[in-house]
Amino acid sequence: MEKQGIYLGPRLRRLRRDMGITQSAMAADLEISPSYIALMERNQRPVTAEILLKLSRAYKIDFSTFADNSTVDIVARLKAITRDPILADLDIGPLEVEDVAHSFPGIAEAILRLHTAYREGQFVLADQRQERGVGGLEVASDPVAQVQAFLSARRNCFPLLDAASEALATRVADAGGFASYFKDRHQIRIRRMPTDVMVGSLRRLDWHRRELLLDEALERSSENFQLAQQLAYLEFSKDIEATVEEGKFEGESSRRLLTRGLAAYCAAATTMPYAAFAKAVETKRYDIEALSRQFGTSFEQTAHRMTTLQRPGQERIPFFFIRVDQAGNVSKRLNATTFPFARHGGGCPLWTVHQAFRTPREIITQWLELPDGQKFFSVVRTVASGGGGFGRGTVLRAVALVCEAQHAERLVYARSEERKINPTPIGITCRLCHRTDCTSRSEPPIGRHLLADNYRRLETPFGFSDE
Repeated sequence: MEKQGIYLGPRLRRLRRDMGITQSAMAADLEISPSYIALMERNQRPVTAEILLKLSRAYKIDFSTFADNSTVDIVARLKAITRDPILADLDIGPLEVEDVAHSFPGIAEAILRLHTAYREGQFVLADQRQERGVGGLEVASDPVAQVQAFLSARRNCFPLLDAASEALATRVADAGGFASYFKDRHQIRIRRMPTDVMVGSLRRLDWHRRELLLDEALERSSENFQLAQQLAYLEFSKDIEATVEEGKFEGESSRRLLTRGLAAYCAAATTMPYAAFAKAVETKRYDIEALSRQFGTSFEQTAHRMTTLQRPGQERIPFFFIRVDQAGNVSKRLNATTFPFARHGGGCPLWTVHQAFRTPREIITQWLELPDGQKFFSVVRTVASGGGGFGRGTVLRAVALVCEAQHAERLVYARSEERKINPTPIGITCRLCHRTDCTSRSEPPIGRHLLADNYRRLETPFGFSDE
């Protein structure tokens, strides 16, 4: 006779994938066969009370993990989508929506992603009005925009987390390093494993064996960062949760995105403690490479940390930070200054952040001037991630730090005589830039009348009136 239980296939599969383990590995931990794991994930066998108990013991999870907390958010978002005018003629009942969310979470996620992409397209023109704001439907429906607004409002600085991380850095140093600290404080052993064993994970905490597994291909700076981030999850969970609650987010995606960001913030604050790092940036005049060597961090980690030095009474230069790939896609953006950047569309091609890929690992400096007369100074360099072995691909991106021109003299990169050089005139994005003489323009600006070229073809891509 089949043991009684409940069918939790999609949630069990998601839990396993979130932990980065195979069906065989989970089967070994639960002392059952891999085929039985597969049957449970396909809802062909129930998850019994005995299995739930084994899951709890093996992975230190609470039974509430299998509750519908995340599904409730997905159901609410799916119901909102069904109210979109484009779907008004479809009779989609609430029970159908709940069935999709519960039984086919992958399909539900696909629908949500497609609808988000669709809505992003609808809001491109509205971006001109909301570029400097945090309200409106666009921000409310986009987890990334919500988190960016939350960080921007706090200038990406969290003094309480800085203080806690600084104390953690001292404890780790006193213990003799991360390995000793994990072993003494948490009874966890650190193991470096081959990439194929990690199943696509850089870091995985195995509660069952009390081991923290790391991809052996990680560079030392990335390895230390992953160790510090795991400690943040272990020791600062209440502080991070309290900070997330300040955002009053409605969606679970926003909460999870911010939680991960704050854990990364703590990791940076542990490897680069505020007091020591704030002193060092002034001593070394914000030399990113020199600071990276001093703290054993990567170029990107160091540049990112510079944007967080806004503790009241101990402020340093406010920076804008951005990371882009060769196609111009923005994967990270932090703003502690007044530098504007469009959320949609490509950036200005005259800014060297889009040209840095021609000279990898070379630092490029540039004076910038926006159409409204604001002047800035930027430092750009490419960074690489991945690799670590033959045949392993690497991802090349460019990162840029930008500060207002008035602060540039404090940087080792800015020479006083360069102030006499005319800054490069750039725009936020072509659709929002009204410079009439730009030969690099890809689109006409919003709200300007184009001139006919029946009798004259200008050297600029578009001619438009001054009216």
